[in-house]
Amino acid sequence: MKHFISFFLLLQFALLADDPIVIEDRSGLTDKELRQVATDSDDSKKEKVSLKEVYNVTDKEGKVDVSKLESTWEELSPTPKKYDWVQTKSGEWFKGEIKAMYDNELEFDSDEIGLYNFDFDDIKQIKSFHVISANIEKSASIAGILRFKDNNLTIIQGDESFTFFRESIVSLAKSADKEINNWSGKITLNLDMRYGNKDQFDYSAKANINRRTSSSRLRLDYLGRLSRNAGVQTANDHRINQKFDLYLSRRFFWTPLFSEYYEDSFQNIKHQYTLGVGVGYTLIDKKGLEWDISGGPAVLKTVYEAVSATQKKSQTAASLEVSTKVEYEVSKITDITYDAKFTFTQEQSGGYKHHMLLVFENELLSWLDFDITAIWDYTKIPKIDGSGITPQTSDYQFLIGLGVEF
Repeated sequence: MKHFISFFLLLQFALLADDPIVIEDRSGLTDKELRQVATDSDDSKKEKVSLKEVYNVTDKEGKVDVSKLESTWEELSPTPKKYDWVQTKSGEWFKGEIKAMYDNELEFDSDEIGLYNFDFDDIKQIKSFHVISANIEKSASIAGILRFKDNNLTIIQGDESFTFFRESIVSLAKSADKEINNWSGKITLNLDMRYGNKDQFDYSAKANINRRTSSSRLRLDYLGRLSRNAGVQTANDHRINQKFDLYLSRRFFWTPLFSEYYEDSFQNIKHQYTLGVGVGYTLIDKKGLEWDISGGPAVLKTVYEAVSATQKKSQTAASLEVSTKVEYEVSKITDITYDAKFTFTQEQSGGYKHHMLLVFENELLSWLDFDITAIWDYTKIPKIDGSGITPQTSDYQFLIGLGVEF
């Protein structure tokens, strides 16, 4: 395991050496002046018309229909003023704010449709008002006013502009003047309280918070449960995950740090900490289906609630963590997500473990979802507590709740 960890550390130093070049805007223009340059470029018209074009719009009487030489209304597009604009292949324009684009999904916030993820393959045009940062595969990280048309991305920086093919775009993100603009997330609550013949209280919550830039993604996930029956506690567990990814290409990323904190008194776990590094790859990235896999070595420390006189109160062990996430879009309002983490460690720390979630998300409003979640936690060798009781190897949860996106 020591040689395995050393290999991963060397690999990450090698990856750092291949970070993309950052192309800075040296024009000295303000954001307002930069937008004007982009607008002037949008408004540029043909200075010459060929004789063939004039002939094609001349009638039998020799009159030229000038209107036919002008752009048709389908070819016209809005001028960004305060908002970004996105056009789908159906021809519809949407006004709002670009949040981020990664894994072939463009996250867009609009007053009309709320926070919405467009499949990037369905996007025909983009005209940004805000300064957008783009991460270009094996090339550069560059920020400027964005124009996307005919499968080409153009970044405008004053008198200079840079054009890239769609296939080379790894990610996009707003170059936020406020840090809060980089953040988004979702909180789901499930609550059941019953009094009378049966006094019972059940609470569970999920929180998924993301920070995205054009070159990185930070994920913070929380899952917790409290349960009481007739005044007696029957469940008390909490799990916090952190994962920081750096994009190297459209499919390959590396994780300089992932971690987890977990506690479950009914599994005889007072505190459990995981800290590791890893790499990842996108196996499938197409319309309606995405599949990522990642993993790497980690250190696992477990502090137990109670142990026998001959056992240690805590254990520290090396482990191998493997994660996978599959997202499938069933329809415009229904998504299915399978998120799983597998841990391979020494027997005294539990041996093999896994944590799996299967989530059905059903959109009620642009900001409100009805979620159904199934959870399976498994530990092959649970730790015997001080009373000689061995916890069960599997824990199952089934949650129904409402999720608010922001």
